[in-house]
Amino acid sequence: MKKNLFAIAALSLVWMGVCAQEVKQLPQPDMTLSVTLMEALQKRSSDRSYNADKPVTDQQLSQILWAACGVNRPDKNLLTIPTAINAQDIVAYVCTKDGVSIYDPKKLTLTKVTAEDIRPALAGMQESMKSAPVFILLVSDQSKFRQESQIYGAMDAGYASQDICLMCAALGLKTVPRAMMNKEAVSKALGLPATTILELNHPVGY
Repeated sequence: MKKNLFAIAALSLVWMGVCAQEVKQLPQPDMTLSVTLMEALQKRSSDRSYNADKPVTDQQLSQILWAACGVNRPDKNLLTIPTAINAQDIVAYVCTKDGVSIYDPKKLTLTKVTAEDIRPALAGMQESMKSAPVFILLVSDQSKFRQESQIYGAMDAGYASQDICLMCAALGLKTVPRAMMNKEAVSKALGLPATTILELNHPVGY
C-alpha cells in the first residue's frame, strides 16, 4: 500500500511538473502601436497564402488575442469586444504545429490542451491553408448564456473576428476569417463538450 501511495504521489508530481511547463506567459500587449484605425481599415484584406517558414511571434500573438477577446477594463473585467448579455462566451485557441493552447485573457497565458497539430482539420478542403504557422480558433461557450443561443454565439464571434482582422492589418500580418473546417475532428481533438460551438478560424502569418 505504501509503495502504491508513493508511486501515485510521484506520478502526481511529474504530472504537475509537466502541466507547469505547458503554460506559456504571453508578453503584455503593446499599447503604443502607431497605426491608426483608418490605416488598419484601409490595409485590411482577406489573404489565403502564407509563408510557412516565417513564424508569428509571441508579442504579435499577444496583440491579436487581446484584440480578439482580451480584457481592456480590468477593474470591471470587461473585454475589447461586446458580447450578448455580457456573457463573454468567446474562447480563443491558438493552433500550431506543436499543438493547441487555450488563451486566458485575464492572466495573458496560453495553456496547452493537446499536442496534436489540428491545422489540417482547420484547413478542411482548402489544403493550401495548412501552410499558415498559426490558426486562431474562435469557439462560443453556450453554457455562458441563460439558454443556448446560436445567434448570439455567431454574433459575438463576428466581433472578435473583425478585431483579429484589424490587428493583423496593423501588425503587417495576413489573415482571413473562415467558417470552413472539419468540426467533428477539431471537437474530438480538443475534447469539447456539446455546449460549445465552433464558430470561426483565422489562419495568421506572413
